[in-house]
Amino acid sequence: MDNWTFGITMTVVGTGATFLILGILVFVIGLLKRGFPLSAGPNQNEKAKGA
Repeated sequence: MDNWTFGITMTVVGTGATFLILGILVFVIGLLKRGFPLSAGPNQNEKAKGA
């Protein structure tokens, strides 16, 4: 395997692994949001109205 082939292979594998890890993080964060939803505070409605 010459240097160019190795370089392109490492680039593709590295990019693929990065997107795979980002996808896993998105999935885990989504599960955490479902498990621990944000509760509306006492001033939540006032902030939404702009008061």
